[in-house]
Amino acid sequence: MDIKLVKSGAPRPLANYNEAFATGDLVFAAGQLASDFKGGIPAQARTHASFPYYGSNIELQTAYVLDNLKRTFEAAGSSLDHAVKAQVFLTRLEDFHGFDTVWKRTFKVPPPRTTIGCSGLLVKDALVEIDLVGYVPRGGLDRQVIKSTAPRPLAHYNEAFTLGQHVFAAGQIASDYVTGVPAGARKHASFPYYGSDIELQTAYVLDNLKKTFEAAGSSLDRVVKAQVFLTDLNNFHGFDSVWKRYFALLPPRTTVGCTGLLVKDTLVEIDLIGMRT
Repeated sequence: MDIKLVKSGAPRPLANYNEAFATGDLVFAAGQLASDFKGGIPAQARTHASFPYYGSNIELQTAYVLDNLKRTFEAAGSSLDHAVKAQVFLTRLEDFHGFDTVWKRTFKVPPPRTTIGCSGLLVKDALVEIDLVGYVPRGGLDRQVIKSTAPRPLAHYNEAFTLGQHVFAAGQIASDYVTGVPAGARKHASFPYYGSDIELQTAYVLDNLKKTFEAAGSSLDRVVKAQVFLTDLNNFHGFDSVWKRYFALLPPRTTVGCTGLLVKDTLVEIDLIGMRT
């Protein structure tokens, strides 16, 4: 299968990577941030010094990034309406609401998304980086929205999409989106030595991802790619001891530390891609 190099009118990065590749029906875009790669953050992605209360930096940066990703996807013969997977990295989780306000204006049917806090991005004063996977709509190919009985997120994204034989799931954390981290994912105050919070949260998340994959006509045994974000790498052993119980064939995985997740006291977010059975 050929790999097509995608180039648009979006600013060219200084570092050694390409803007996007298209292969088969899929489009894999590089993460983009609000830089023109000449002077740093351009004027249209910053609040004006004379008008500090008109808009916000996170909203302006998010709009700038999504406008450039729109160019990338159009150059690939696609559009943002055909994004099937998103990862978002924020230097300040306090900026999430402003980011999400712009996001929901951009996507008619928002793609599954993972959003984490990070310690920094490669351009000074950049607040957000957005990474997208999408597809070229041809031959009747279209994504299907997946809904299971797993808790519904508060933010503007869907639980999962299927596209052909692929399953693209949103990152999940240990939250019921009503009370926060639910009792089933916390140690009981009266029994502090029975289990651990990271083990209980990991099991809670994987149980919900199991529901997602089953609703998509798949299972955790069909996962082909995993990314895991831990707020404390000291929790890795507890996480990994639960992880190995859920997979007959352990999928390729990336595990990194992050500065925070979107619900208070959550310790782990798990992001999966799989295949339908």
